[in-house]
Parts: sequence; C-alpha cells; structure tokens
Amino acid sequence: MRPPSPLPSSPRPPVAFPTLDSLAAFLRPRLPPGALSSWGAVPGTKTLANLFLELAVGDCALDAASPRLVRAVHVATVRIRNRRGARLVETRQLLSDGTVRRRGPRPLSEKMRPGESPEAAAARAVREELGARARVRILGGAGARVEERESASYPGLPARYVLHAVDAEVVDGVPEDGEFETEEAGEDDAAGAITVKRHYWDWIEDDDDGDSERKEVAAAGARAH
Repeated sequence: MRPPSPLPSSPRPPVAFPTLDSLAAFLRPRLPPGALSSWGAVPGTKTLANLFLELAVGDCALDAASPRLVRAVHVATVRIRNRRGARLVETRQLLSDGTVRRRGPRPLSEKMRPGESPEAAAARAVREELGARARVRILGGAGARVEERESASYPGLPARYVLHAVDAEVVDGVPEDGEFETEEAGEDDAAGAITVKRHYWDWIEDDDDGDSERKEVAAAGARAH
C-alpha cells in the first residue's frame, strides 16, 4: 500500500478570478440553491467580495476536483501561554457591519499565504490582532492535521482546513490577567467586504484531560476569519 502523501507545509500559489462576476458565475452552479445570496445577508457570514479577496492574495483556494466544491485553507493556530501557563483565547469579534461574532473560544489564528511558514503566519497574527506593542516569543510548530466541515462564513461552501499548531509565550505588551480587547490591523476596508474591527480575548486555565484545548483548535479552523 502506498503511504499517504505528506501534508503540504504552506498553501499553493493562488488562482485568482479576474472579476467578482466571473467568481459568481463559477460558484453559482456548484453551490446549493440560494447559498450565494445568503452570503453577507445572514449575520456572521462573509460576502462574495471577501472570498474574491481571499483568493486574490492566496488566503484560500477552491478545489473543484473533490465530489463537491471545497474551499481549502491553511491555518496557523497559535497557542499562546502566559507566565502562569494559562492559554490565550479569542471569545468574540466585532465586524464592520456591527455584528458581534462568537469565536468558540479559540486560539489566535491566521490564514496562511503561499510560501509562508506556520511560524511566520503566527508572527503576522500577533502583529495584526494583538498589536504592534505585543511581544510574543514563537516557540515553533507542533504538527498539522486536516478537518473538513461546513463553513460558517460561506454557507453552502464546505471548507477543508489544514491546521498548523504553533506554540508561543508572552514576553511583554499583552495583559496577562482577565479579559481585554484589541483593534484589528491587518484587514483593509474593501468595497463590499465585511471586515473584523475588534478582537476580544481572555485567559483560560488548562483542564485535566486536554479536551478543551482540542476543541479550541478545532474551532480555530471552523471559524478561521
């Protein structure tokens, strides 16, 4: 029996669509009826413009070779601990349309780009979501796994997440007790796109069996922004 192919360490180069209309024409016959019209209309979902931008920069790819169309995403999940060993989790986000989106809770996470290592994506996530003053030591990757599930952002378009776990620890510039919030610095306001404006964080203590951490990492894939 041939051994399974190793998981790719970063996304493939992007295949972008020239216009929003060309993307819509590609998607419409491949999605359930009414799915595309729900994007951006149902609270917590993203728009066609969001997917167009993701494809343009390589944040995701569309896999039409599967039995049904799949949005493929590589995600760096950053397991940040403070000095007492508690883990940082995101509890919710404020979106540009005023919607507050619940986040699990889940660890800091970032969609990876072509050629970007999990550690580089983790460092970018710290800058963009925790702020320029946050000093976090990236300790290294801890393996990857694949999950496939329905997307909360794009109803009707399943997502395949390759989750790359990265361990890290706080050095300075991040509150280490209680809840706090930060402004998003990595998303531009593009026409028609719904963007993240604020992140809300909390620290949680480890449980005894590790089940909580497994659920958080799964949530990072299911709700990768």
